[in-house]
Amino acid sequence: MTGEVAQPQTWYLYLLRRADGGLYTGISTDVARRFEQHASGKGARSLRGKALLGIDYSRLIGSRSLATRAEYRAKRLSKQEKEALVTAQPELPTLLRLLELAESTP
Repeated sequence: MTGEVAQPQTWYLYLLRRADGGLYTGISTDVARRFEQHASGKGARSLRGKALLGIDYSRLIGSRSLATRAEYRAKRLSKQEKEALVTAQPELPTLLRLLELAESTP
């Protein structure tokens, strides 16, 4: 279509709870859709064959670039640190500080 400008997509960081108690970290523009993909075995290979309980944490990040960096940092957190994120449910500014990405935002 002419004259239409593509809207930038907004990205989310999410943590899914596995039935074995583990947490899976990912990013998506639609967390509910992505959860269904993972649950049906069409998502990440590391989750195939593993039962999922639900979405324990989801936060709007913004750009894909920032979401990718946040995912990278969050995946390197210890289980205890990820559990603290789930418990605290931090808003974006706090999350970015915790992931040492605060200086990357305007």
